[in-house]
Amino acid sequence: MEFIFAVIVLAFICEFIDSTLGMGYGTTLTPLLLLMGFDPLQIVPAVLLSEVFTGIFAGLAHHSIGNVDLKPGSLHFMIFSVLSICSIFGAVAAVLIAVNIPKIILKTYIGVLVLTIGVVILITIKRGKTHLFSWKKIVGLSILASFNKGISGGGYGPVVCGGQILSGVEGKKAIGVTSFAEGLTCFVGVLGFLFTTNSIDWVLAPSLIIGAMLSVPVSALAVKRIDTQRLTLIIGIVLVVLGSLTLANICLF
Repeated sequence: MEFIFAVIVLAFICEFIDSTLGMGYGTTLTPLLLLMGFDPLQIVPAVLLSEVFTGIFAGLAHHSIGNVDLKPGSLHFMIFSVLSICSIFGAVAAVLIAVNIPKIILKTYIGVLVLTIGVVILITIKRGKTHLFSWKKIVGLSILASFNKGISGGGYGPVVCGGQILSGVEGKKAIGVTSFAEGLTCFVGVLGFLFTTNSIDWVLAPSLIIGAMLSVPVSALAVKRIDTQRLTLIIGIVLVVLGSLTLANICLF
């Protein structure tokens, strides 16, 4: 029972970060669960399953309070649709290429990419520049993000959320779209596990789902109350930190 309560609390905190900034749930939660002694094959399917529920719920929560408009036919729903379609191409490319790339190169690539996006966001904010909306950037960065997810298990939220901002999407809207799109992406991942193995241990799933779902309404309200420019600044700083930590980890180990 003690581990169940601890997992619920961790899921709540990690999902609050993710639904507030559009990134950080799996990246933060997975290593913590590993330190608690759980096996990767217990963690990954359960994390993906919880993200299916929380991603969709978070997207709908952001929509319901006005952070984003996900009605069919709206611009943000179209961006979500493009992200979802592009994730298929990115995942296929990842499967074909991942087996031939050393892990250190993958980690370096993701670290540099996330750091670069963060730096560009911070520089343009400082100069008072606004990004013109670009479908080309949306398509390119969404394929890149899903490719990252496929070859490394991470790097989706930072690239999709930061990439949308660089493509001209407002920070609050980018977070709502990212949450919704990642829910669908994780659903595909769960199906992959279900079709490839019958021996998945779902012991963590209920606790992760409960903790993460409880945090979604709180994070949606937090996003609504934060000034858009300040939120974009926070996202830029988080991206720089995540990219820097990824590169530092490579250098140290």
